[in-house]
Amino acid sequence: MTEPLTIGIEEEFQIVDPANRELKSHIEEMLVAGAHLGDQIKPELHRSVVEVGTPVCASIREAREAVRHLRRSLVDMAAKSGVAIVAAGTHPFSHWKDQEITERERYVEIVNEMEDLALANLIFGLHVHVGIEDRERQILVMNAVRGFLPHLLALSVNSPFWCGRRTGVKSVRSTIFKRFPRTQIPDYYRSWHEYQRFVDLLVRTRCIDDAKKIWWDVRPHAHFKTLEFRICDIPSRFEETIAIAALVQALVCKLLRLFERNLYMRVYERAVIMENKFRALKRGLDGSMIAFDLAAERPTRQMVAEVLDFVDDVVDDLGTRDEMTFLRAWASGGDTGADRQIAVWEATHDLRSVVDFLVDETRQGL
Repeated sequence: MTEPLTIGIEEEFQIVDPANRELKSHIEEMLVAGAHLGDQIKPELHRSVVEVGTPVCASIREAREAVRHLRRSLVDMAAKSGVAIVAAGTHPFSHWKDQEITERERYVEIVNEMEDLALANLIFGLHVHVGIEDRERQILVMNAVRGFLPHLLALSVNSPFWCGRRTGVKSVRSTIFKRFPRTQIPDYYRSWHEYQRFVDLLVRTRCIDDAKKIWWDVRPHAHFKTLEFRICDIPSRFEETIAIAALVQALVCKLLRLFERNLYMRVYERAVIMENKFRALKRGLDGSMIAFDLAAERPTRQMVAEVLDFVDDVVDDLGTRDEMTFLRAWASGGDTGADRQIAVWEATHDLRSVVDFLVDETRQGL
C-alpha cells in the first residue's frame, strides 16, 4: 500500500469557571492567549467551547505528541486566565439556554437556520481524519467501515448527564446531535460519483451550501482529502483519544489492503448498524451488540476484541502495537468516561464533584 495514512485529530473542549463549575463564555480570551497555536485553535458555535486540531501527522507517534502539546497548552492557558478545561461529551449541568453564541458569520447563519436545534447543540466530540487521496477509495472505505462505528462509540461514551439530569444513556451527546439533519450513519454509496450527485442535489435545492454541512458519523471531508470519523464523544483521558485514533487508522489500513487484493467486507444494512449504535450509546462497553455474522448478539467487549483481531496484521506496520495492547486491556475490563462520571455521582450525588473530577481527568497524562 502506497498511501501514508496520515492522521489529524480534532477535539472540542469545555471552558469551565472553577468557582461555580458552570460553563463560561471565554473563547475570545482563549484565542488571544493561543495566538501562537495559529489555526490549530478555533472557536465553535458556543463561546464556552474551544476546539483544537493537530497538524497533519505522519504517524500515531506524531499525533500523540501533537495532542499532548495542544491539551497541555489549553490547560496552561486556561489556568493563567482563571478558567479550567474539561474533556467530556456534555457538561453535567450547565444549560444550553444560558450560553452565548460566537459572533462569526457561519455560526450566526446556523442559528438563524436551526434556531433552538443549534442553540441546544451544546456537545463536545472527537473527530479523527485519515488521509485517503483517492475519492473512490474514500467511498469504498466509508461503506465498509460503517459497521465498526458503534464499537468506536462504545469505547468513547463520555456524556451520561444533560442539564443536571442523569439521562440513562452513556452518550447523550449522540442523541442530541441526531436532531440535526444529515447526521448519524450514512447510507451506502456505490461510487464517488453517486455520492457527489447527492451533494449536488442538496446544493441545487438549497438544503446546504457545501458538503461541510453533511455531518454524518463518518464522511468524506468537503475540502481535505480525508475520511473523517465523527461518531465519538471526546474522551477525558489523553491516552484514550490516542488509542481510538490508532484504531481508526488501523481499520482504514486493513480495509484498503483488502481492497488491493480485490477482497471486500460485508456491507451491513444501515438499520442494523443503527441498532448497534443505540446499544453503544445506551450501555457503552457493558452491553451487547448484534454480532458480525448476524446470527446472535454478543457482549460488546467481545465484539471490540474481534475488531482488534481483525486489524491485528496491520498494526505493526503502523507502529501502533502499544495502542492496541492498551485497547485490549480497556475492552476486557476497563471502564469508560461515562462509567467514571457515574461512579463519582453515585459516591457524592454532587454534579460539581463530577466537574472537578473531569478537570483532573483532562489533565491526566499531560
